[in-house]
Amino acid sequence: MIPSSNLVSDFEAKTKLGELLERVRLGDSFTITKHDRPITRLVGYDNAMEERRQAATAALRNLRSQYQLHGVDPRVLRDEGRPAVELNTLRTI
Repeated sequence: MIPSSNLVSDFEAKTKLGELLERVRLGDSFTITKHDRPITRLVGYDNAMEERRQAATAALRNLRSQYQLHGVDPRVLRDEGRPAVELNTLRTI
């Protein structure tokens, strides 16, 4: 039986992979260590995607809170510095 601690040695992870995978399927996550140093995390696929989404959302909110447009239209900032494209220079494939 795998202990309730979320730290698992690389040897234990190899020998009890099936049990670890079942617990991950049920929502647990584990940090796999080698020589008592973390080397990777074992998490469910949906959990990993959700964690990355939450981290990205938090980073964007933090970035947004650092900058204010003070009434400037964001489209003007987007288009600023873009070269003007003339219709007759566009090629169709």
